[in-house]
Amino acid sequence: MVSEFIKNKHLANRAGFGASLEQIALFERQSTTEVWQNYLSHRDFKPVSFSEEVADVDYVALSRLNAVEKKQIQQRNRQRNIAINLNFLMAMVHSEDQLREKMAFFWHGHFACRVVNSKFSVHILNEIRKNALGSFRDLLFAVSKAPAMLSFLNNQQNKKGHPNENFAREVMELFTMGRGQYTEADVREAARAFTGWSYDREARFLERKKFHDSGTKTFLGKTGDFDGNAVLDIILEKPATARFITEKLYRFLVNEQVDNERVNMLSKEFYASGYNIKQLLDSIFSSSWFYDPKNIGSKIKSPIELMAGIMRMLPMKVENPENLVVYQKLLGQLLLYPPNVAGWPSGKAWIDSSTLLLRMQIPQIWTGLRPLDLDPQQDDDLDMGLKQNRKLTKGFKNPNMLIAWPQVEAVFAGREPALLLLQKEPSFKQPIIEKYADGNNRISIIETMSIPEYQLC
Repeated sequence: MVSEFIKNKHLANRAGFGASLEQIALFERQSTTEVWQNYLSHRDFKPVSFSEEVADVDYVALSRLNAVEKKQIQQRNRQRNIAINLNFLMAMVHSEDQLREKMAFFWHGHFACRVVNSKFSVHILNEIRKNALGSFRDLLFAVSKAPAMLSFLNNQQNKKGHPNENFAREVMELFTMGRGQYTEADVREAARAFTGWSYDREARFLERKKFHDSGTKTFLGKTGDFDGNAVLDIILEKPATARFITEKLYRFLVNEQVDNERVNMLSKEFYASGYNIKQLLDSIFSSSWFYDPKNIGSKIKSPIELMAGIMRMLPMKVENPENLVVYQKLLGQLLLYPPNVAGWPSGKAWIDSSTLLLRMQIPQIWTGLRPLDLDPQQDDDLDMGLKQNRKLTKGFKNPNMLIAWPQVEAVFAGREPALLLLQKEPSFKQPIIEKYADGNNRISIIETMSIPEYQLC
């Protein structure tokens, strides 16, 4: 029999980024239904941005600049992207709107996109966050018209008479229906429909009529003078789209091992609701099967989930927040910079001989018990300027993180840390707290966060 407290922690791990220190006491006296209703509560959307202290980038004048000035522009973009990255991470850690941020994190990987232009980066991120709990149709249209996505997938090169198929293909393969649901002819016809979809330097969507192919097209069995809007609507008419999205969400929220019967049921409800994301989440998190023992502690935390979860449980002041970007890179999940259009991997792909050791050492490194003895790889130009930024390359090995230990110890006083921190039974036989004669609860908390079971949620 799974206790209500374990269920509440399980819900917090999947609907958010784990329990905060303040939530522990609430989870001990609230029912899971009450906890879920709090996650489900409406909260006003708050966009993230970059610091206004960083000067604006004049993209209009960019073509007239010399090499030195262009390099300065690139550095300015990197500074802004670092700020966007950190503000998104801090929202995951501190926002009460945990469900929105968790779903924004999911969609950020689903609609994987990376661009240097910081205006484009913050625009698509906020479009994702704004629509994360609403209609998948609205989200799909918003992302498909985002300058960042159109630029990343080369649709600005998609013109009448010279169609570029990249954007059209990924919309179907990765964002909506999945492979096997369309033909190469459908890709070609969809590309024609998306001709003329473009943007300006201020991150505004533009339809360039003179570049649009207005001829008759046949797409997924339908014929007409389709534009991009019509193509997206035809895609959404296909139940395969609801099935594809539902299965991916099931893997992310429930279990990497898919229960096809449940996914089929959920996808039919999702389709019938008009792609209502929040309604789908309610069906998942309100179900009894979500809390089955086989689903609890069954997933490996992604690097961002691991980092955010530690910071939620150990309230801290980070003297140099930019160092958190280095840890993202070391662990293999740098926000705003997915490895490719397919997004980040999941499950056991996060664990290898190098990352597992670092993952288990992070609680000790961040609390000052040990230094970091690794260096971030600098093997591409999408590193947010780690090579150039002295603050990042100098201080990350001994991060100055001031933890509110009195607040932490008040919650953990007299308790076995494993009961509050873990979802799976630890492999050790004796409680960690008994390893220390002085009863140092700080050490026992850190050590519990440094064992393999803490990597699971």
